[in-house]
Amino acid sequence: MNRVELSAQIIERKALRYTPAGLPALDLVLAHESEVTEAQQSRQVKLELRAVALGPMAELLNRMDAGKPFRLTGFLGAPRNGRGVLLHITDIHDIV
Repeated sequence: MNRVELSAQIIERKALRYTPAGLPALDLVLAHESEVTEAQQSRQVKLELRAVALGPMAELLNRMDAGKPFRLTGFLGAPRNGRGVLLHITDIHDIV
């Protein structure tokens, strides 16, 4: 299974573009911060993650204010250059 649920905020957004099939696509950088428990120890987690959204999700995220927290669902894939990890956003929940 490849499913990600994350709270995040947009810290960088590229210009809305269109795929060869005509779908809107938006490249983003997200920031996440939380506290988790690992091996019975509390741990602070802070990260930045590259993400992409397609179709109506791209249009919605293009209108959202940067820095506004939201929860998302998606899956992990490889970016076009094949290096690192890219989060594909499929749904947004609880826009605060």
